Amino acid sequence: MTHFGIICPAGTGHLNPMTTLGYELQKRGHRVTLVGILDAQPKTLAAGLEFQAIGESEFPSGTMAELFAQLGKLSGLAALQYTIAWIKNMAAMFFREAPQVLKEAGVEALLVDQVSPEGGTVAEFLDIPFVSVSSALMINRDVSVPPFNTPWNYSPTLWAQLRNRAGYWLLDRVGKPIREVIAEYRREWKLPLHSTYNDTYSQLAQLSQQPAEFEFPRQNLPQCFHFTGPYHNPTTREPVSFPFEKLTGQPLIYASMGTIQNRLLGTFKSIAEACNDLDAQLVISLGGSASPESLPELPGSPLVVKYAPQLELLQKAALTITHAGMNTTLESLTNGVPMVAIPIANDQPGVAARIVWTGAGEMVPLSGLSVPKLRHAIARVLTEPSYKENAVRLQEAIQRAGGVSRAADIVEQAVSTKKPVLAQIK
Repeated sequence: MTHFGIICPAGTGHLNPMTTLGYELQKRGHRVTLVGILDAQPKTLAAGLEFQAIGESEFPSGTMAELFAQLGKLSGLAALQYTIAWIKNMAAMFFREAPQVLKEAGVEALLVDQVSPEGGTVAEFLDIPFVSVSSALMINRDVSVPPFNTPWNYSPTLWAQLRNRAGYWLLDRVGKPIREVIAEYRREWKLPLHSTYNDTYSQLAQLSQQPAEFEFPRQNLPQCFHFTGPYHNPTTREPVSFPFEKLTGQPLIYASMGTIQNRLLGTFKSIAEACNDLDAQLVISLGGSASPESLPELPGSPLVVKYAPQLELLQKAALTITHAGMNTTLESLTNGVPMVAIPIANDQPGVAARIVWTGAGEMVPLSGLSVPKLRHAIARVLTEPSYKENAVRLQEAIQRAGGVSRAADIVEQAVSTKKPVLAQIK
C-alpha cells in the first residue's frame, strides 16, 4: 500500500473534495496524510485522515479567517491579485518546509491541487510520483477556451480566440509572482524550468471534478486528463446542525455565497428582496461570514444560518442561488438543481459562464446586480422547464462519470505503474 500526501489550499472548496478522495484511498488500505497549515487540521481530522502541520510560525491557526475577511471584501481583478499574492507566499513556505516534512513522514506519492502549483515541483525534487487534481474549475491553459477568471461564453470564432489570447496575456502578467517563485526553487534544485504553466501539472494523471459535459470544447488537453465528476461524501465533513423542523414544505430556494467571497452582506439582502413575493421558502447560508443575529431583518423572513448542511438541503431544493463556486455548482447539479449565479472573483465567473452555456441556469454579474434583474433571473429558472431539464441532463452525466471511485482507480494505477493513465476516447 502507498502513503499518499495531499497538498491543497485550506479553504472548504478544496479541502472537501481532496479529503473525500483521500478517504476513498484510505478505505482501500492506503495511508493518507494532508500536509498543510493549521487551519486545514479540523476538516482533515473530521475526514479521518492524518494531518501534518507546516508553516506554524508563518501561518498560525486563524490565518484563513484573516484571509477570508480581506478577500471577502474584494471582487474581480483585485480579488484575483490578492489570491495570487497569497498563493505565492504559500508556495514559498511549502518550498522551504514541505520537502523535509514529507521525507520524514515517509510520503511516497502526492495528490496536488491544481491551485497549489508548488506541489509538483516538490514531488519532482523528492523523486516521487504525483497526480494533479482540479477541485475548482480546471485551469489548464488553452486559447480555444476563455481564461478561467472571465465570464466569457465559448465561441470557436477567430475573434473569440484573439479575445482569449488577450485574457491569458493579462492573466500571465498578474500571475508572474507565482511563476517566479517556482522558477527560483527549480533552479536551486537543479530541475528544468517550466516552459508553460501547464508544465506544473502531472504527466501521469490529471483529474477534474467536472463531468466532460460541464466544460467548453477543448482542443489541447493532455491524454492523461480525466473528467471524473465530483467527490462528495457527507461522512468526511464536519457535522452541521440545522433546524429542519422550520422547513415549511414550500419549494426550497437555497442561497449560499460560499465561505470566502461572501462578506458582501448586501447581496443577501438583494436575494431576500428578490425572493420575497415567491411561493417558496428561502434558506440563506452565510458561510461563516456573519452570525444571523448580526443581520437586519430580511424581507420575507428567510431562514438564515451561519452554516448549512449543504448536501442534505440540496436534495430538497428547487433552485440554488450561488456565487458559482465549483463545489456548490457540482453539488447542485448532482441533485439536478438549476441555479442563478452571482459570480464574484477568481474562477467563479468561468463557472457561471458554464452554467449559462449548459442551460442549467442564469448569471447576474455582481457589477450589475439589482433586485429586478435578480428577480427576473430567479423567475425564469423556476418557471421555464429547460433549466431543470438541463440540470437533470448534467446530473445524469455526473452519475456516468464515476466520481471519487473512478478517481481513486486512476490514482492507484498512475502511482503503481508510474506511467501515464490515458483517458478513454468516447
